[in-house]
Amino acid sequence: MSQNKAWLAHYPESIEKKITLPDLAMGQILQETAAKFPSYFALSFYGRKITYEQLNQMAISFTSSLQKNQVKKGDRVAIMLPNCPQYVISYYGILSAGAIVTQVNPMSVERELAYILKDSGAETIIVLDALYPRVKSVQLETSLKNVIVVSIQPSGQDFSPDRSFESFLGEGDGDITPITFEPEHDVAVLQYTGGTTGRSKGAMLTHRNVLANVLQCYEFFKNEIEIGKEKCLTVIPLFHVFGMSSCMNLSIYTAAESIMLPRFELEEVLNTIKNEQPTMFPGVPTMYVAITNHPRAEEYNIQSIRTCNSGSAPMPVELLRNFETKTGSKILEGYGLSEASPTTHCNPPFAERKPGSVGIGMPSTEYKIVDLATGTDEVQAGELGEVIIKGPQIMKGYWNLPEETAHTLRNGWLYTGDIARVDEDGYLYIVDRKKDLIIASGYNIYPRDIEEVLYEHPAVQEAVCIGVPDPYRGEDVKAVVVLKSGKTATEFELIQYCKQNMAAYKVPRIVEFRNQLPKTGVGKILRRALREETMKN
Repeated sequence: MSQNKAWLAHYPESIEKKITLPDLAMGQILQETAAKFPSYFALSFYGRKITYEQLNQMAISFTSSLQKNQVKKGDRVAIMLPNCPQYVISYYGILSAGAIVTQVNPMSVERELAYILKDSGAETIIVLDALYPRVKSVQLETSLKNVIVVSIQPSGQDFSPDRSFESFLGEGDGDITPITFEPEHDVAVLQYTGGTTGRSKGAMLTHRNVLANVLQCYEFFKNEIEIGKEKCLTVIPLFHVFGMSSCMNLSIYTAAESIMLPRFELEEVLNTIKNEQPTMFPGVPTMYVAITNHPRAEEYNIQSIRTCNSGSAPMPVELLRNFETKTGSKILEGYGLSEASPTTHCNPPFAERKPGSVGIGMPSTEYKIVDLATGTDEVQAGELGEVIIKGPQIMKGYWNLPEETAHTLRNGWLYTGDIARVDEDGYLYIVDRKKDLIIASGYNIYPRDIEEVLYEHPAVQEAVCIGVPDPYRGEDVKAVVVLKSGKTATEFELIQYCKQNMAAYKVPRIVEFRNQLPKTGVGKILRRALREETMKN
């Protein structure tokens, strides 16, 4: 056994190292849970409770309505919603119709939205009423035919000729044309992820990929989960692959009640914990920071939370300890990628937990550290290299990007681009992230997206963006800018310009002006040099 497989020895007999995947499509998971636990609560949303039987019936109606509106197997259907029951109904209704869920971040501005809709070729979108104007402003640039509008609260707006979610759902009579699925090949979800070069890429996650990750997570945590008894605080966005898998899909598979919140607002979260008493809380470090720093957190009965899965950003060890002291819960830090549906590693609840590491591999997951020069030779424990991963959760490829797919998927291995090491026990430590990636409050931010906007400003000659440490968000975006000769601009002006042209979480918090940027001999901007300067200061 190589050093990189030493982690297998940590699995007890009660946890399977290799899972057996049923030949099921994702939509069937909800159907099976509803058949076994029809009266159990599936969703809780501001006091409204929906049982599994009700949820399944609404998903069936949604499938029926899609088919009546000529949505066929393989068609892309976009969801642009915050966490709400309509998200879950749409998601499972789309999958049961054989269509492909296309996840859209509700914070996307028009140019970002238009790109995803055009790239995916989506003809149908389910969108929140507050975001409806953005969709209408770009609709003529896209292939959109059906716009279905969700109102969480009555708005009084008239969306004619487009349809409300309720009227669309009412069109379904439960009559469904059966779909033949090939779970290993049929794409279930297009999960858009920014690239370190180029524009966003749609990771094609098959039904088998998504189901595999649910089963892997359940097997890994099954001694911590009691079927039909858990309550999951679902405040991580479901459009994020972590929320989709660890909150929505895992909850449905285990007949848990998903307590949904559309956004992380500290007082609302704490009151929800107090009133609903969740037992599981998947989150990102900034959420745990906020709760830990609240002066009266213990007054909200946060001790109901037993298990927290932390992902999307590194977890500071001191934060982990402080949160666990206050709640009595256990934080298990993990690792994953959109291309892996997403979870590949986690600190085990059944073996030693090593703060600072992202744990060991999930069942049926292989990983190794290979040399940076060739990407083929496995390095020894403790040595740095690129972590590559193989398993049933690894994506089919990137949507319409064969060259990118061939570069990322090689001989069955997913090349993550992350620099890492493993210790003698096989625990994985991420040392450096993908070259340019910034992670702020759990959101992946790709500098080129921001730089392209900055370069469009008439006063900007050169621009480069880096992440700088922030005690709350993890990182902030800093833009380093060189202005054109004779042109002027202020920090405030450039930040306002960015706010008009990109989602709020991407907007730089800091703008530094320079006369020139550090570059290589061939003129390539040395982003790493700027990062190192920031760390020294």
